[in-house]
Amino acid sequence: MSSEYVQRRLTAVLAADVAGYSRLMGRDEEGTLGQLKTLRKTLVDPVIAAHRGRIVKTTGDGMLVEFASAVDAARCAVEVQRGMAAQNADVPQDSRIEFRIGIHVGDIIVDDDDIFGDGVNIAARLEGIAEPGGICISDDAQRQIRGKVDIAFDDMGPQHLKNIAEPMRAGRVRLDGDAASRTTVKPAEAQPLSLPGKPSVAVLPFQNMSGDPEQEHFCDGLVEDIITTLSKLAGLRVIARNSTFVYKGRPVDVREAAKQLGVRYILEGSVRRSGNRIRVTAQLIDAQDGAHLWAERYDRAMDDIFAIQDEITLVLATEMQVKLTEGEQARLQYTTTTNVEAWSCWVQGMSHHRKAITREDSGQARFFWEKALALDPMSAALNAKLGFLHCLDARFGWWDDREVAIDKARSYSDKALEIDPGNADAYTVSSLVLQFQRLHDDAVAAARKAVKLAPGAADTAELASHVLAASGYPNDAVELSERAMTLSPNYPAVYLGTLGNAYRLSGRPEQAIAAFQAYHARNPGFGLTDLVIIYQQTDQPEKARRTAEQLLAARPNFTIAAWLTTQFSRRDVAQVEADTVALRAAGLPPG
Repeated sequence: MSSEYVQRRLTAVLAADVAGYSRLMGRDEEGTLGQLKTLRKTLVDPVIAAHRGRIVKTTGDGMLVEFASAVDAARCAVEVQRGMAAQNADVPQDSRIEFRIGIHVGDIIVDDDDIFGDGVNIAARLEGIAEPGGICISDDAQRQIRGKVDIAFDDMGPQHLKNIAEPMRAGRVRLDGDAASRTTVKPAEAQPLSLPGKPSVAVLPFQNMSGDPEQEHFCDGLVEDIITTLSKLAGLRVIARNSTFVYKGRPVDVREAAKQLGVRYILEGSVRRSGNRIRVTAQLIDAQDGAHLWAERYDRAMDDIFAIQDEITLVLATEMQVKLTEGEQARLQYTTTTNVEAWSCWVQGMSHHRKAITREDSGQARFFWEKALALDPMSAALNAKLGFLHCLDARFGWWDDREVAIDKARSYSDKALEIDPGNADAYTVSSLVLQFQRLHDDAVAAARKAVKLAPGAADTAELASHVLAASGYPNDAVELSERAMTLSPNYPAVYLGTLGNAYRLSGRPEQAIAAFQAYHARNPGFGLTDLVIIYQQTDQPEKARRTAEQLLAARPNFTIAAWLTTQFSRRDVAQVEADTVALRAAGLPPG
């Protein structure tokens, strides 16, 4: 037995490397190396020093850092990744230098200036499963910083790390603006976004001053219609409802909200409804200096609600100096329906539609929208939205046989376009129907038309991305998904699935893995099928097998046959067959 003394200590270890380093070096060796050195000198090393970290050693694309405190390690990692996100804001996705970071607290062996042991190995393995631009942290480290650092985590569950005997529970740090994980964070925790080059506005939820909870639908519907109308203006960036409604029911610092959403202007207001009378107040604020640019109070009969909307949107465009084309001036007067009772049914249906894509909520939305359409059969918007519900039915099999559902969706979209040839939602539904019918070129044309008619609508861009990826245009699909995420910084989790699919089909597996991992983090079980396929097709069979086990644990009824029923509208049949082979190879049940 050796009598030589072995120095040990408990420490926080941070391991980092550059995602896709070999690919970047292959494209531009000297440029990549120079860029990495500059980032180290100007950002990474100073941040490490500021948080009292010691750089133990560096490799060509990575480093090992020791901290006396897990709190310091976590704060350092977050500051580095947020700084990198800011540096990469205007850099094309495939040219970005993005770090992956792993953090663990454990016992290490000290030998001269180097460190060894499981504490180091686990941090390195956690770094290996982090997304580009992300931070993966062990459960041991989380316990040390919980309650001491204002950081949120997504639980990744037990992770099987290479050469580590027992599974290690890990978490993913939430980073707003993180191009890889893009997990939603609370507005107060988010990093400010840079202002775009054109006017930008966020319409916050209006306050219900009626004292009647039933009037919440009314308030929300008014805001929804204002956002929908403004999203048709190419010269304006308007933040999607999904992002602004995270502020609903909470006190809001207007300047802070504007920073988090990346806009210059904020519209806020209130609604009081009593019988057939309505009072709407609205004010437009320049968040740069807090100045009130415009404020108005409308005391009107309920029948005037649509005129109020038109006036508000026109005033907003004028005050923000948005340059309007002749067609856009006409679209500023767009309303969902001119029937007040139908509009009330519309907003009630929308409250269910916004909850989740499920049979139950979609069924409730359908009930209210069919009532609304019976009251106003000539509403293009109502026809289009009902068509969209039947598209969902065609994919998920809620109510009718697929062909029946497709026929209903097509009938509604055709009617909507007949009523209003400039309705973006109608073109979106038409694109989905054409995709289902495997008329892919026509589907792409309709999706592009929808985006042109509503250039500021996040959901329109996201659905167009879905159509283009499935129809053979994955690179264009990536651009549309990224546009949707810009328009909705607090976007729904499904956006990550659409982006991941576009990345995968465009031959960018690393970015696809990051997107699908983030999708799973926000919606456990979703994105795992795609991860199995990617791992299997990139010669990582062990990861594919373990992810398949994770998928079956989350969704015990999963079968390849059931999955195939959702892939019926993809253009590349050979790719679908290859994906099926990958799922079988990973051990998933055939049917």
